[in-house]
Amino acid sequence: MAGPIMKRAVGGRYRPMAEINVTPMVDVMLVLLIIFMVAAPMMTSGVPVDLPKTSAQPLNQEQEPLTISVNPEGRIFLQETEVQLEELVPRLQAISQTQQAGQPERRIFVRGDRGISYGRVMEVMGTISAGGFTRVALLAEQANPAAPRPGAAAPAGAPPRAPAPTAAPGARGTAPR
Repeated sequence: MAGPIMKRAVGGRYRPMAEINVTPMVDVMLVLLIIFMVAAPMMTSGVPVDLPKTSAQPLNQEQEPLTISVNPEGRIFLQETEVQLEELVPRLQAISQTQQAGQPERRIFVRGDRGISYGRVMEVMGTISAGGFTRVALLAEQANPAAPRPGAAAPAGAPPRAPAPTAAPGARGTAPR
């Protein structure tokens, strides 16, 4: 609890207390820190996609990859912007031309919703590969061995798991470089 605002000085006169009480400010800052720590993982991608699970290990990243998402309706998104399949390669080529000379080719991750047709995801990957891009990989969620199987009830009070993106080998059966 905070002390008095005015202190009685020797001689009967009151004078203002010159100490600053920082406890309320620290409390507010800690609450804001917790709010941002909880909210930050939820802002990772703008296109909702239900990724399949895999046991592959996550890949190390040198620079931020480009992400192409195929949502449950089959629409294609480059980062968070919807594009048509015919516009995809020209946009990727425009992005790669802005890259500095001497840097390795940027990775391209394809995120396909679990409920989407395998043919649609392969059509997108084939288009990217035909456009001359070789560092293409599929994204999936990291499988949790202790996690319940689909359809099983989660334990009471268990927090929702955030997906950990992993990459599977890229187009044409070769691992990305």
